[in-house]
Amino acid sequence: MSATTYTIGELAQEFDLTTRAIRFYEDVGLIAPQRCGPGGRQRVFSARDRTRLALTLRAKRLGLSLNEAREILDMYDSPRDTEAQLRRFLGVLGEHRARLQAQLDELQANLDELHEQEGQARALLAQAERRSPMPASAPASAPETDALAPAR
Repeated sequence: MSATTYTIGELAQEFDLTTRAIRFYEDVGLIAPQRCGPGGRQRVFSARDRTRLALTLRAKRLGLSLNEAREILDMYDSPRDTEAQLRRFLGVLGEHRARLQAQLDELQANLDELHEQEGQARALLAQAERRSPMPASAPASAPETDALAPAR
């Protein structure tokens, strides 16, 4: 019985990738297809390559770097102890979670500041409208001395 193999086109279609992306993953050492045909120009991907590609894409969705993905994938190819592999995997995930949490905290701080600025701008606008109410029939127009308008 022969092992299942895949062409680059089949993997590209299955994972909705370009063949260029798959060649890039090969270039950085995430997958290692066998070469055949004249000059070894045809790539033949094994089930192992397919699995590594799927796991690489999962790592990418999680936001891991390609180096982190390769390190994790390579751990499972080596004859190391499973406990050590899992500890390292959890370490990588923990580091990534901390980076994401820091980014989320920064985004939340930015959103909080944005809400504060919006509230202040709305309050100032309400004050201005109370001081000089605009007739309902008059169209809203920008003053001629708009600070954001280009100079003439």
